[in-house]
Amino acid sequence: MELVLIVPTHTPPHKPHAEDPGPQHRLRMCQLAFDDEPGLSVCAVEIERGGPSYSVDTLQQIHASHPHAELTFIVGADTARTLPSWREPAKLLELARLAVATRAGSPRTQVLDVLAADSVSFLEMAPIEVSSSMARARAGHGQPIAELVGPAVAAYIAKHQLYGADPWGPQAPIEVSR
Repeated sequence: MELVLIVPTHTPPHKPHAEDPGPQHRLRMCQLAFDDEPGLSVCAVEIERGGPSYSVDTLQQIHASHPHAELTFIVGADTARTLPSWREPAKLLELARLAVATRAGSPRTQVLDVLAADSVSFLEMAPIEVSSSMARARAGHGQPIAELVGPAVAAYIAKHQLYGADPWGPQAPIEVSR
């Protein structure tokens, strides 16, 4: 059975904490975005473990609980270019194949320049022109984000005023009582 695990981080070691809504908010947003999608499952392994979230630790934990599973680690090309600076990148590539999704500004050649060609496969798909930084910036400026993150996540961000979102902004649902 093929299943894609969506794994929100507990503490991202590479992002500023000022813009971080916290692990429980990230977990809930992932659940709102993916719970009804067939073949996708939100996995709270990093939230439950706590502390800094390192992909190699997560892959080791998943491998230990499912030793016969063939793991594939899916990342965007922009992220794949940074893999050599991660914790134990060689071990990560021993635990899982690497599948790379095309991202604007990160051509295949740049990914292959930093990673061995035999350790990488590229997903054949149109680039998705959405990023978390784009969604955070738009939320912080009171701009609509439902087309980027889906209506349920946009409403959640507005309700909890994450990323500086205005709860009365255009992404918030309007309730009228009669």
